[in-house]
Amino acid sequence: MLDNYEKEPLNEATVRKSDANDKAGRPLVELRHVDKHFGKLHVLKDINLSVNQGEVLVVVGPSGSGKSTMCRTINRLETIDSGEILINGQRLPQEGKGLAMLRAEVGMVFQQFNLFANKSIIENVMLAPVKVRHMDKKKAYDLAMDLLARVGVESQANKMPSQLSGGQQQRVAIARALAMQPKVMLFDEPTSALDPEMVNEVLEVMTRLAHEGMTMICVTHEMGFARRVANSVVFMADGKILEQGTPDEFFDHPKTDRAKDFLSKILTH
Repeated sequence: MLDNYEKEPLNEATVRKSDANDKAGRPLVELRHVDKHFGKLHVLKDINLSVNQGEVLVVVGPSGSGKSTMCRTINRLETIDSGEILINGQRLPQEGKGLAMLRAEVGMVFQQFNLFANKSIIENVMLAPVKVRHMDKKKAYDLAMDLLARVGVESQANKMPSQLSGGQQQRVAIARALAMQPKVMLFDEPTSALDPEMVNEVLEVMTRLAHEGMTMICVTHEMGFARRVANSVVFMADGKILEQGTPDEFFDHPKTDRAKDFLSKILTH
C-alpha cells in the first residue's frame, strides 16, 4: 500500500482521485512515525496521528513540546527527517508543482497575521486565488467579499492592514486562507499575539468553521475552545504525543502524570 503512495505523485489527476477517496473513510491527514531534529535537538519523536474529514483536532501541551513544529510539517513549512505525511492518501511531495498543489489544499493561519502591508484587505484575500488558482478577478472579488462577510470584517475591505485591530487582521488572515478553498485548515496559536479582548472574536470564527464541517488542526492554549469544539485532543510534551482522547477524557481523566501536571497549572489561572 505504501508503494502505491510513492508511485502516485500529487497532480491534478491524483487530486481528483483522492477527492473521491474522501468518502471512503481514509483519513484526510496522516502522520506516520515522523521524526524531526533541529541540530542535536530531537523535536518530534515518532509522531503518529490521523485526522478524518470534518474532524477538529486540538493540540495542547507546554511550550517547547513540538506542537507548532508538528503543525508546520503538515504543509512542509518544516521538513522531516524520517517517517511520512499523507494528505488525502497522497504522500507529501518534496517540492515543485505537487507541493504547490498540496499547499493549496491546506490552509494555514499563523500566530502573526502575515498580511501584505502594502495591499488592501480585499487585495490580500484575492491574491492567492488569482495568482495560484488563476481565478477570474471578478469571481475572486466576489469570493473574497463573501469570506470577509463570513468572518465579520466586510466593512473593512478597502482599508489597509495597519488600519485594523489585531483581531480583525487575524480574521482577515483566516478569510485569506479560506479563499483557496482548502480541505483542511491548520491553526498555529492563532490567538497568542492578540490582546485578551480580541481573542474571543477569532475563536468565534474558528468555532463557526468547525460547526460548518471544516477539517481543522489547531495548536492552541485556549482550553475552553478545546473543550467546547474539539472532537479529539492531543497532548504533547518533549516532542512526543503522550495522550489522545475526547475533550472529556483528557480534561476530566488525564492518564499521564505529565498531563495531570500540565492541566493543574493551566486550568487554575
